[in-house]
Amino acid sequence: MEHPENNEEYKGLTVNSGVSQPSIVNPYLNRKRYARRQYSVDEMVEGILQGNVTMLSQAVTLVESLVPEHQEKAQQVIERCLPHSGNSVRIGISGVPGAGKSTSIDEFGIHVLERCGGKLAVLAIDPSSERSKGSILGDKTRMEKLSVHPDAFIRPSPSAGSLGGVARKTRETVILCEAAGFDKIFIETVGVGQSETACHSMVDFFLLIQVAGTGDELQGIKRGIMEISDGIVINKCDGDNVKRCEMAAQNFRNALHFFPQSESGWDRKVLTYSGFYGYGIKEVWDMIYQYFDFVKLNGYFDYRRKQQNKYWMYETIDNALRGHFYNNPKIKQALHAMEDSVQQGEKTSFMAAHDLMQLYLASVV
Repeated sequence: MEHPENNEEYKGLTVNSGVSQPSIVNPYLNRKRYARRQYSVDEMVEGILQGNVTMLSQAVTLVESLVPEHQEKAQQVIERCLPHSGNSVRIGISGVPGAGKSTSIDEFGIHVLERCGGKLAVLAIDPSSERSKGSILGDKTRMEKLSVHPDAFIRPSPSAGSLGGVARKTRETVILCEAAGFDKIFIETVGVGQSETACHSMVDFFLLIQVAGTGDELQGIKRGIMEISDGIVINKCDGDNVKRCEMAAQNFRNALHFFPQSESGWDRKVLTYSGFYGYGIKEVWDMIYQYFDFVKLNGYFDYRRKQQNKYWMYETIDNALRGHFYNNPKIKQALHAMEDSVQQGEKTSFMAAHDLMQLYLASVV
């Protein structure tokens, strides 16, 4: 087909360039007008004690910040909120990646809110990239029911390189949530396997979520996360997977016989359920409340809380010393030179560390 615009009679016509596209940003926009207001310590504490979720979120952001001014302000808020904390049940939830932790928490949370009322805070820890240092923080998208519930607060946080599957500031976030009136705290770890002692040291009940078909009976006998768990549940027990889940549960029950008696005297139970369809949720929570009745009766509940407070005192000292060491001006000046000496084989790693420690101690005396 012949194009009419190519005809000779239109040869003298020209096409205008048109109107230039305006910027999509309003040139009259005053960005300073929309800057977030900085609240004082008194305003923040008052808002938290009144249950203001916005104030609580900003306080958690201060806790997670690495800016020294923010840290100082956050510690003032935490210190004033501390007398109002401690009135909650703290439950740690862990498991291998893909075990259905976020989906299960959604069902668990709705069940416990409907059964007991109150308010629930979910602290979801998301793994941080070793390269970009970023996190997706997408656990909230899998908690469709809790994310719109008026009595639920979900706070995803990056692990930021912390070991144990728990963010370094999670313990302080728990204090703020309790001061805001949340009487149930769920802590979801990143699911790193057998190094979850940090989460165990800040919760009253540690729930391990497993799935069928992840290994033989020998896997269940391995120490670590199995030894510190207070209850084990097998997820995805539905459809054609029911028999495999029942077999896996029996394998775990057999493996628990090789473990010593728990410190609380509680006999660990192994149950099956389906987080997606909601089967067996009631039985799981009956087990958890039986545990709380048991440990409160024999006094282990209060004993564990006291031991956790002592543990986190030493952890805080370790973190403070580590930060003070690396922020020391003389250490900053000598660190790169010592790194070069180690990489070039002039000094061993242990001698370099020894020399740096001697330099640090001499500078603080």
